[in-house]
Amino acid sequence: MDFSILLADKTESIVEKWVVAVRKDRQIESADELSYTAIRDHIPDVLKAMVTVLSKTQGSEIESIVNFSWQHGVIRAEQGFDPTEIAREYRLLRMAIFDTLEEDLLGGTASEIIRSMRLIDTVIDEAIAQCFNSYVEERLRELQQLYSSLMLNNEELTRLIRSNQDNLSHLAHELKSPLTSIIGYSDLFLRQEQKKTEVKDNKGDLGHIERVLHNGRHLLRLINNMLEISHYEAGTMKFHLAASNVSEIIDNVRDMLQYAASAKNLQIIVDCELASKEIITDSLLLQQIVTNLVSNAIRYTEAGTIKITARVLDDKKWTITVSDSGVGIAPSDQKRIFEPYFRAGAGDKPYVPDSTGLGLAIVSRLVNLLQGEIGLVSSVGIGSSFTVTLPLTINKSS
Repeated sequence: MDFSILLADKTESIVEKWVVAVRKDRQIESADELSYTAIRDHIPDVLKAMVTVLSKTQGSEIESIVNFSWQHGVIRAEQGFDPTEIAREYRLLRMAIFDTLEEDLLGGTASEIIRSMRLIDTVIDEAIAQCFNSYVEERLRELQQLYSSLMLNNEELTRLIRSNQDNLSHLAHELKSPLTSIIGYSDLFLRQEQKKTEVKDNKGDLGHIERVLHNGRHLLRLINNMLEISHYEAGTMKFHLAASNVSEIIDNVRDMLQYAASAKNLQIIVDCELASKEIITDSLLLQQIVTNLVSNAIRYTEAGTIKITARVLDDKKWTITVSDSGVGIAPSDQKRIFEPYFRAGAGDKPYVPDSTGLGLAIVSRLVNLLQGEIGLVSSVGIGSSFTVTLPLTINKSS
């Protein structure tokens, strides 16, 4: 029997069964918010290459398996999968293949069954190996970029600390925990890399990389926010006025944060029908204001929607409002919400773990720089609404 023909005929059935199994597996949480196409990825291509390996007449497409599995690893790294989840994906793929072909396999001779099972196992093992190789390479590339950014920011941070000692004690406390984790796991990873000669299972190393990346991102965001505050307080932050398309800026922010919102099953709604098509402002500062407000809304909202509304009030002012259906802000916290390093509570938690307490402080300072005002309306358990009111014409002399 030529089992390659059976596999080719049943490829779609195997893929369907595999996607269902991945969605049901509670140990593959990263797939929960992904679409069918995103989960499916290059698996059908791997199966097509497997068909040629099983065939006694066609040439073996090992190179195709290598290429498609490599791309699969890169995509899974971008989607935030951890190594264990990828390993379980391939385990489920193996099960789906054998479950689908079991009845046909049992109809073959013993030698045919053994040959087919061995070849299927070999192809899946090769696919796993290539997937993990590209996954590790993508993570290391991201780690290198993060390291370079941290080095540049560290130089700027050192310069600012020498000239300004305000909030140094608080900053040191905030940086201590993630920085210690980065140093510790980086050192452990590097020492293991130096000692190993042949490693068959590198999941432990990948786990270390994941921790380094998570803490590194948090540290980098904290440093960047602190630098923004420092530049504003030092009076070195300037604006550059130009004709700006408000709708385009808001659409860019929505596209940029759509993945973070989708990960929590949140919908971002944009309403710019009453907004002026062009406004003279600093587009980069305006985009940063909207980005910080929407990011904050996503962070404190577990279900529902985020709405961005822009409209012209009169011949002098226009507004942009970001509303959410999140946990809301207690009246006692609303008085301090724009203070640097202040973090409002979230339900039964004192504050969201990854919050730096600088996002809204930066927003209020950027709004002030653009000669505007920011207001807040919030109810605990219902949601919050931040409204930024800006002039249609900015006075350059102010």
